[in-house]
Amino acid sequence: MSADATATQSPSKYDRLIAAAKAIPPAPTIVVHPCDETSLRGAVDSASAGIIRPLLVGPEAKIRGTAARFGLDISGFEIVDAAHSDDAAAKGVELIHAARGELLMKGSLHTDELMRAVTAKVGGLRTDRRISHVFVMDVPAYADTIFVTDAAINIFPDLDAKRDIIQNAIDLYNQAGFGQSPRVAILSAVETVTSKIPSTIEAAALCKMADRGQITGGVLDGPLAFDNAIDLESARIKGIKSEVAGRAQILVVPDLEAGNMLAKNLAYFAKADGAGIVLGARVPVVLTSRADSPRARMASCAVAALYAHARRQKAPTIAA
Repeated sequence: MSADATATQSPSKYDRLIAAAKAIPPAPTIVVHPCDETSLRGAVDSASAGIIRPLLVGPEAKIRGTAARFGLDISGFEIVDAAHSDDAAAKGVELIHAARGELLMKGSLHTDELMRAVTAKVGGLRTDRRISHVFVMDVPAYADTIFVTDAAINIFPDLDAKRDIIQNAIDLYNQAGFGQSPRVAILSAVETVTSKIPSTIEAAALCKMADRGQITGGVLDGPLAFDNAIDLESARIKGIKSEVAGRAQILVVPDLEAGNMLAKNLAYFAKADGAGIVLGARVPVVLTSRADSPRARMASCAVAALYAHARRQKAPTIAA
């Protein structure tokens, strides 16, 4: 592998991310249905680290019972009682509308239950931007933090949806402290444009959209195969000359199935941690999994808190 790809960073890129989040005020966070040890501990640990200030939404007796059973101190947290997980999701979204939180965090309910409330046409948290998911991955064998998008929300995104997916990821990268003008690789099975593989045509179109200012804030190239997106030597052998090839920081996958497999391959073969965040809604949504390590859960909160803080700093001041 190339020097860029093999330069192993310290125990972790996530450590610096968490340290940065600790340096800003804790983000008011609506935690939806934290009724098992994993989700409740994630909220408690992130609060103890000074990253979030949780407001817990769900069946109060169940939340308190979970806390007591696993020795988790929630005495300083407000709890809004909800009958069940669907009710908790709806109330969580209502609390965002009431300006009680800057982040929404998934507890022990199914992702579909939470996202139904977030994406509801009436009363949801939609904006003009397509909602999408980013895995913020700490791959030990790669120099940069890698974004993989979209591997969790959009199953077969069309060209317009991919434009928003890319813009969401670029905005997160630029605003959450990862750097500026990220290198964005639009992945396909091959690195040449061919009518036989539609994702190669879409990749070329997306690059032209960036040339015309329809996507801003990053440097795009595609189609690129995975090897020549992340390995300089592979790019050199194929004769690819670009700012992105071999040094990608954002990987845009053709569809959810490919993205999910890529993210899980990185997690299980390359021993990567993956923080999860949903973008494009009125607030960032922390989307964790039961399989996430405690460090990945805290990193998910840290990314979302840094992004929310940056957005708040940029919000226009409304005169009295």
